[in-house]
Amino acid sequence: MAHILIAEDDKRIALLEKDYLEIDGFHVTIVSDGDDVMKRILSENFDLLLLDIMLPGKDGYDICREVRDKIDIPILMVTAKQESIDKIRGLGLGADDYIVKPFDPAELVARVKSHLARYERLMAGRTVHGDMAEDYLIQVGGLKILAKSWKVIKNGEEIHFPNREFELLKYMAMNPNIVFSKEHLFEKIWGYDYVGDSATVTVHINRIREKIEEDPKNPQIIETVWGAGYRLNL
Repeated sequence: MAHILIAEDDKRIALLEKDYLEIDGFHVTIVSDGDDVMKRILSENFDLLLLDIMLPGKDGYDICREVRDKIDIPILMVTAKQESIDKIRGLGLGADDYIVKPFDPAELVARVKSHLARYERLMAGRTVHGDMAEDYLIQVGGLKILAKSWKVIKNGEEIHFPNREFELLKYMAMNPNIVFSKEHLFEKIWGYDYVGDSATVTVHINRIREKIEEDPKNPQIIETVWGAGYRLNL
């Protein structure tokens, strides 16, 4: 049974989310203060975080950043804010998806299921690849990508990559010098069952660049081909 952590200070909304998730068989814990979220995340095993942005204490953006730096679980941001900049900021900090209040509880449950299923497939693939004796090394300058052991090393230091960031980087590195559209990358990495759109590809590309490029504003490894998509230069 998957364990979901709801970080929401509106008791009515938190209980609505909890009721619908429990009907579908999930185990649910509610936290109403932002300062308590990381304590619970680090002390218990959760499979997904439903995270409101406007929390007392630490806000959802800071929580998202901290969780993503320490633990690789799906993060679904739930908020009343509808501006594109808020969505981009949340995704840029590592959120997997974004749903705006008021929302259809059935849609929320569907998105939770979709992200959990996707995460389980990613972890299963990581386990299988990790069991293989020989790794597959892709090297770009001082960057090393170990495709089977899911590691990225830059100038001798390992860099943390969440599942989808690593999958995206690995896919492009294993298909170098080819221009891929955002739509193609979205289909390959997120799949048809993902509730979202190809705009998330741009956010993830920017996050990857922050980690691997010497100058993310002038990227040399992952290049933008205007009007066409992205290309990893090897």
